[in-house]
Amino acid sequence: MLVRDTFTTAFVKNLIVVLIWLILSYINGTLVVTFFRHQVFYEDPRYILFIHMVINDAVQLTVTVTLFVLSYIFYKINVSFCCFFLLVAVFTTRNTPVNLASMAIERYIAICKPLRHPQICTVRRTHIVIGLIWFICAAPDITDLFVTLATEPLSFFQDSVLCIRQMVFKDPILAYKRQAFDIIYFTFVFLTLVFTYLRILFVAKALSTDKMSAQRARNTILLHGAQLAMCMLSYISPSMEVVFLLIFPGQIVEIRFANYLIVYILPRFLSPIIYGVRDKEFRKHLKMHLLRNRCRVKVQTVPPMDKDNM
Repeated sequence: MLVRDTFTTAFVKNLIVVLIWLILSYINGTLVVTFFRHQVFYEDPRYILFIHMVINDAVQLTVTVTLFVLSYIFYKINVSFCCFFLLVAVFTTRNTPVNLASMAIERYIAICKPLRHPQICTVRRTHIVIGLIWFICAAPDITDLFVTLATEPLSFFQDSVLCIRQMVFKDPILAYKRQAFDIIYFTFVFLTLVFTYLRILFVAKALSTDKMSAQRARNTILLHGAQLAMCMLSYISPSMEVVFLLIFPGQIVEIRFANYLIVYILPRFLSPIIYGVRDKEFRKHLKMHLLRNRCRVKVQTVPPMDKDNM
């Protein structure tokens, strides 16, 4: 038996999700505009990887929110559209942790091997890394579509289903394949996190001339670690749902909503904090952009002087 929310509960949940999407879309849009208006960011691999993550997260958030709202409006949607939305959501969700791992490696090279950083971390290589991120994250799940095309009749893609992966990519082999790749991604990102950030922490302590600098470095590393840990939850969220259902039977709707907020929404708040607010260079240009827009709005709201009164 499928459990559905009451109208009030569904309205509140959708209102929360849409409001969060609007807030994050405005923040992400401001960050993207700031990046593209200042050429200094074009030549820094750190900011290129950052803005790629911001755009990726904006796409991911838009697709997942769209799926969330559609699931309440129509409940079931066409399989072909569902495949497209699911694949984009999966690709972009996988991209974020791998992108953060790439940023961790770039920071490790910048801090621990500063003399070699300009030769290793070039703009061209950064673009290649972004292409590799998309290939690595997309390739495993593209096979889900190919297997489904080979095993399901064409009429299946004209049906309407509840748009979740288990209802579309139904072959049992795909579930085992996803678990295997999730373990590989989880292990890679976790080991990268531990190695690079411990090395950065030790070097930051050694190079710091005052306690405030060391404290700032530790706080940045902790924020990165929290973001990576929250993003990596996407690899184990299906297993977590099963465990919580055993503990709280009959609460599948609430568990899935909490899982959606924690795994897919909350990590997207940390990127603007870490790089858009705490980073000096980006914060300086972000303030200039916001002040320029505020002044423009004030100028537009000032009424023109009446020539007769001059």
